[in-house]
Amino acid sequence: MPREFEVRREQDLPATPQQVWDAVATGAGNLGWLYPMDIEPRVGGRATRGDATVVAWEPPRHLAVRATQDGGFSNTLSYHIEPVDERTSHLRMGIHWVHTGVVDEAWAWDAKADAAEKHVDFYQHGLAEYLRHFAGRPAVYVTARRTGPTADPADFAALRRRLGLADDAAVGDRFTLLAPGPDRDPVEVVVDWLSTDFVGLRGPHALYRFFNGSTWNVPIWLGHHLFAEDTDEQRATKAWTAWLDDTHTQDTREL
Repeated sequence: MPREFEVRREQDLPATPQQVWDAVATGAGNLGWLYPMDIEPRVGGRATRGDATVVAWEPPRHLAVRATQDGGFSNTLSYHIEPVDERTSHLRMGIHWVHTGVVDEAWAWDAKADAAEKHVDFYQHGLAEYLRHFAGRPAVYVTARRTGPTADPADFAALRRRLGLADDAAVGDRFTLLAPGPDRDPVEVVVDWLSTDFVGLRGPHALYRFFNGSTWNVPIWLGHHLFAEDTDEQRATKAWTAWLDDTHTQDTREL
């Protein structure tokens, strides 16, 4: 018998319906807050995130994309956008998962549902941050992950310390992040999200996103949205990958 669950969220966003549409329904927009996903602008079009098909295309009000995954999973992502006033829109989003296969004990249904709920909240917050601070700016998406999963919460705690986060840090705190790379330039950032599972930092030209793997026994990883005009994707990816690996090496030395 198929199993299914659904995540629904609603939020007011500081943008017009067209700006919200451009953020959620275009490849350039998705780079600014989500992950690389180009969307062919028509019903029946393809989306480059898994085996996905556009099933609703009504700009700038309604988008839906249905994807299939290995193991009998499928999901439908939908957005409904409504104007509130000249500068505000209301977004209703939902993701409906269906599983028709055998649930793998290593990635149990309850764990998948828990991860989905928490990731949706983090990404939807990122959408608001993008629209408030970076709407329309070209973005470079940089991602890296450690080799191998972790089940130890201390691993992510060590990453937080290396970022410069105090043990009693809170959303709204400001501090200097020493961003990796040949120049190792200090960047003034503000904490825009902080939880057991995620860290979100906003700089003048970036949204830095860090994901804890220990909650779901998967690798720690990062997915940053960089808006500086001179950003070199390959160079930034190499620098942040080395930073993440070096954090892991430091963790090991401390054991």
